[in-house]
Amino acid sequence: MAEARRIPIYPSSEVNLSLRTANLVFMQIEKVGIIGSGVMGSGIAQVTLLGGYRVTLRSRETANAHTMVEQIKHSLSKMVKRDTLTGSAADEALSRLEITTNMQDLQDSDLVIESVIEDLETKRELFQRLDGLCKANTILATNTSTLPVVEMATATKRPDLVCGIHFFNPATQMKLVEVVAPITVSETTLDIAVSFVLSLGKEPVKVKDEAGFVVNALLFPYLNSAICMLERHVASMEEIDRSMQLGCGFPMGPFKLLDLIGLDTSLNVLEALHFESRSPSSVPATTLRRLVAAGRLGRKSKHGFYDYE
Repeated sequence: MAEARRIPIYPSSEVNLSLRTANLVFMQIEKVGIIGSGVMGSGIAQVTLLGGYRVTLRSRETANAHTMVEQIKHSLSKMVKRDTLTGSAADEALSRLEITTNMQDLQDSDLVIESVIEDLETKRELFQRLDGLCKANTILATNTSTLPVVEMATATKRPDLVCGIHFFNPATQMKLVEVVAPITVSETTLDIAVSFVLSLGKEPVKVKDEAGFVVNALLFPYLNSAICMLERHVASMEEIDRSMQLGCGFPMGPFKLLDLIGLDTSLNVLEALHFESRSPSSVPATTLRRLVAAGRLGRKSKHGFYDYE
């Protein structure tokens, strides 16, 4: 087994915050729990395994958990074929992976990262459950892209140990990770989160707990504006995409990016941004709402602004 990362973790949560911050107990982070059976969950699991950690991957259904393992195996095998990873390193990483459908199997985790549906009440219930289940010094993190982290923190009795660790899709390739600071978190928890992100070979950026954080707060009004431009018949969808690629050097245009992100996810992000900012630029475009209502969600449904049959 690879040597465990030495990252500071608080002592018991019964100790008050000032003492906890002043008297850190240094222990080894060895085990990371990851909750969520989607693309982000498997991606976060893979980069965490390659970072040298033991990972317990929890999914609600056994079939989904096994599918995620196959996705990770396939991704690692591609790295081996490209000579960016040795076969022995891939096997060693997989040997540290456990899958489960039982939340109880997360109780000895040193860090838990959730990546479940972007629904605030669902996440609050999950954090409340984790708070009663996990060790007193376990850090609880959310991979939310836009929801208020403080709402999850206050669902627990350890709000100083709750933060956001927001990976970008695909987590295996994207270098940026936003470390989100709700007003309830301690600086030491943030330092631990930053250290963890760095240990994965990622680039952390500390951000305020504000809707959309940095990237999505800037990105989604732009994507929404592109849809509004299409509705005004300023240019065709293909021409707008090509314009942003050739004129701004973007790797893809706004409509292809919307399809990649998922139109339902994009709608949820815009609604969250508008709820907090009330900015006209974040009012979801009518076309976006209608496509989501029609089940055209982008690449994952094979149909979005473009077709992917």
